[in-house]
Amino acid sequence: MSAPATGNARYIACAEIVPDCPFTATAATDDELVKQVAVHAAHDHGIADFTPELEAKVKAAITTR
Repeated sequence: MSAPATGNARYIACAEIVPDCPFTATAATDDELVKQVAVHAAHDHGIADFTPELEAKVKAAITTR
């Protein structure tokens, strides 16, 4: 699920939003990363409605690696 770190990759750890969740992901862009997180949220957390508020929380937790 995770792309390799590239030095400028965007990174997120789900635990920043959902405590104790081990999911992490990297992508070249925030948009790609948000898509990965939305799939993870639906599959592993049962979140079918990826609201603008949740997207904002995700974007706030993204860092550069």
